[in-house]
This record gives sequence, C-alpha cells and structure tokens, in this order.
Amino acid sequence: MSAEVSNSKTESVLKAAWLIAVVTVVSKLIGFLRDVVIAKYYGASLVSDAYFYAYQIPSLAIILLGGVGGPFHSAAVAVFSKLIPNLNEKPSELVNKLYNTFLTSSVLFFTVVGALFFIFSDQIMSLIISDGSGELISLASSHLKIMTPVFIVGGIIGIYYGLLITYKKFMLPNLSPIMMSLVIILMVTLTKNDSSGMVLAWATTIGAICQFLLQFPKIHQIGFRIRPNFEFVNNPEFKNICELLFPAILSSTVGQLHIYVDMFFASCLEEGAWTAIGYANRVFQFPVGILVTAFLVPLFPIFSRLVAENDFEGVKKYFNKGVGVLFFAAIPIIIGILLVGMDGVRLVFERGAFDETATFMVTEALWFLSVSIIPYVFRDSITRVYYSFNDSKTPFVVAFSSIVLKYLLNVLFINKMGMGIGGITLSTSLVTLFNATVLGVLISKKIKMNYRELFVNLFKMIFAGCVTFAICFVSAFAIDNLELSKNIFEITKISILAVECLIIYTGLNLVLKMDYAKELFDRVVAKIKK
Repeated sequence: MSAEVSNSKTESVLKAAWLIAVVTVVSKLIGFLRDVVIAKYYGASLVSDAYFYAYQIPSLAIILLGGVGGPFHSAAVAVFSKLIPNLNEKPSELVNKLYNTFLTSSVLFFTVVGALFFIFSDQIMSLIISDGSGELISLASSHLKIMTPVFIVGGIIGIYYGLLITYKKFMLPNLSPIMMSLVIILMVTLTKNDSSGMVLAWATTIGAICQFLLQFPKIHQIGFRIRPNFEFVNNPEFKNICELLFPAILSSTVGQLHIYVDMFFASCLEEGAWTAIGYANRVFQFPVGILVTAFLVPLFPIFSRLVAENDFEGVKKYFNKGVGVLFFAAIPIIIGILLVGMDGVRLVFERGAFDETATFMVTEALWFLSVSIIPYVFRDSITRVYYSFNDSKTPFVVAFSSIVLKYLLNVLFINKMGMGIGGITLSTSLVTLFNATVLGVLISKKIKMNYRELFVNLFKMIFAGCVTFAICFVSAFAIDNLELSKNIFEITKISILAVECLIIYTGLNLVLKMDYAKELFDRVVAKIKK
C-alpha cells in the first residue's frame, strides 16, 4: 500500500472518528439533561435508589453488551465486514441467512435471561441489596420486572449497530441512544405524582424499544430481511461469531461485577446513597467521557495501523502525546471538582425533590472519585494499545483480578472506617489506579514504552495544578462573601474560578515549557486574531 493511500485512509478514519466524538458529546448532553430531570422529580430517595438498583441489571444488555463498542456490535463488524465485499450491493442470501441466525439466537438467549430475571426478581434484588429495607427491595423488584424486555432489545440493537457501522452508517448507531434519554425526559415531565417511580421504569423500556425502531428501517433499506433461522450447529460463520462473542461478553461483565459489589455495600448506607453515587459517576463521566472519547476514538485506529506496520516508535510517540494531552486537560477538571463541585451540583440538580442533603451526598462521592481521573485516562489509553496487539485477554484478567481488591477496600473504608459514600468512590479510584499500574507494567511484554518523558511532564503539570489550586482556593473564599441570589452566585463563582484556573494553570505550564500549554496558547491566540 502506498504512503498516499495509507495517509488517505488514516484521514478518513480520523474524520469518521471525530464525527462520532461530536455525536457522543451531543448524546452525553442529552443524557445529562435526562439526569437533571430525574433528579428534579425523584431526588436522592428510596424511589430513585430502587430504580437505579434495578436499572443496573438491564443496563448490562442495552449499554455494555448491546452498546457501541460492545460484544454484539464488535462481533457483527468483525464477521460481516469479511462477508460483504461490496457495500453498494444488497447483502447476499448467505449474509442474510447468517444475520437471521445471529438475530434468532440473540432473541432466544435474551428472552430466557429476561424471563429468569422477571420470575426471580425478588430473590435477585434481595441478594444485591441485602441490607436494604423490605420496601426498597420490593420496589426495585417491580422496576426490574418492568425493564426485563430491555434484555431482548439490547442484543438486537448491538447487532444492528454492527451492521450499520459495517455499511459505514456512523451517525445512526451513535444517535439512537439519545432516544431513551428523550423518552425518559418526556414521560417523567408529563407525568404527575409518580410516587413509585414506575413511570421511570416504563420510560426506560419504551426508550429501549424506540432505539430498535429507529434503526430497523435503515437495516431493512440496506437489504436485511427478518426470517428466523435455527441453524446453530455446523455453521462455520456463526461459530466465528460465538468465538468472538463469548470472551467479549465475559470482559464486558467484569466492570458490572464491580458495580454489583458497590451496590451490595451501598444498600447498608443512608437512603439515597446509591442514587448519589450514580449521579456522581454521571457528573464525573460528563467531562472525562467526552475528553477520553475525543482523543482515544481517533488514536485507536492510529495505534492499530502502527502496530500492523511494526512501527513501535510511532506507537510510543502517539501514546505519549495523546496521554500527555489527556493529563494536561484532566488536572484542571480535578481542580474544578474540588473547588466548585458542590456549587456545580447545587446549580444543576438542586431543585424539586433534590435537596441540600442530596447535593452534599453527590458532592462527597464526586470529590473522592475525582482523583481517579489521571489513572482513568491512562488505563483507557493503554488498553487501546493492548487491543491494537489483538490482546483483550490481559485487560480482562487484570480487571477480573481487581474485583477482590474492590471488595476488600469497600470492607476497609465502609465497614471498618465508616467512610460511607466517599468510601465507595475512593475504593473505585484506588482500583482504577491498580488497573492502570498493572496494565502499564505488563505492556512491556509487547512493547517497551517510554514512560519517563510522559511522567516527568505529568509531575510538572501536577506542580502547576497544586499552585493553581492554592491560589484559586483563596479566591473561592473571597467570592463566598459576595451577596448574590443563589443561582447567580453559583454561576458567578464557577465562571470566575474557571477563567482564573485556566489562566494560571496554562501560564505556569508555559513557564515550565510544556508543549501542551504552548499549543493551547497558540490556538487561542489564533482564534482571537481571526
């Protein structure tokens, strides 16, 4: 392949990746608005706890297994892309037959799973929230029963994601998750006095079905037809799908096991604890998820191409530059959470049923979670390097081994030290650090990374961040003396400290001759001149 063709393909991938990143940002904004609406009407209460406990189970199907990047999507892309030589033609009879075999097996499997969760919902929720009240367990069980159809839809959506991306239809798979958020926003807003949260559970199920209905017409237009097929045995292509699918399902469920451990411990804390932890995670994921998506989506195909070309120096170069930029952006986020996290939570969530107590609970969880940002971005970045070497086993083994650590840390922080909500998110941060460290060390079996330059720069950025935090901390005290109305005060404080933080932090990094700061400064100056 010529250099021109290679560069052209890389540019094409990058354009598609940035498009996906932009759509992801929009999706997160709508999802954030959904959380604001749920917080307004349900607060951090027994009802919201019941919903979020119950939703954690079907979310495994709709988000982890059937979501973009999930096992069903990945298996569909890996197998069908090899069987479809011309994307401008209708799929062949062989491809249609395989599609129906995959679809049929998925529907049968998830129907059985959904039925089991429906029948044994009381026992399942009693196990997960064993220290919860009888009312909480009963309500969560009712929510779970309503949401069991999400299991069936999740697998289908994952297959459709894979087929659409195989045919280079990138927008629809990344836009369709917005449907669930919009349905929840609409139904919750229009319903009055939903004291049980059942409307919330029904909205989740209807939203998942809408995701399927949004994708189906395009799948039909491409040429796929639904004709149930039960040829599961002696089917080489279906066997290939299963060989890819089941290890990937195991990997995807590991993170969920961490969450179930946290749910078990959260059930013994005060009412609204699990809701608060959920909101803290969503606030955390809002900037960090966008940051990671924006940089790692375009970097992943570059890593894969460089590994294929045995250009290991190129891998090191792009890894250090990409992770360095993520580190540079992560530190101001940490400073912001520590300084104005409570103000931000109060501004966004504190209305309706979401009171001051709920605000403090979410903020407490968020403070301890914020310290995981740096190991979080490193872990996600180094995991992409493993995937570039076609190694998904090592990240799976490392993540699985950390379940025991997660349990022991929760026992230490919650049962022994009585830290409550903060103990759960602190243990999450330490487990993230453990995973990042182990993955960073084990990658040496494949490639000798050049960490020295990366971490020397990180320590310089941390020094700049500490000085910035100290100065802004003093400013925050001065701003607290302003006599303004509640919302105006929060907006004023957040705005002033954000600008001050960025100016001081960037200035200090310029003094320390950090390339990331210089690039940012040059871009801002160029924009101003325009």
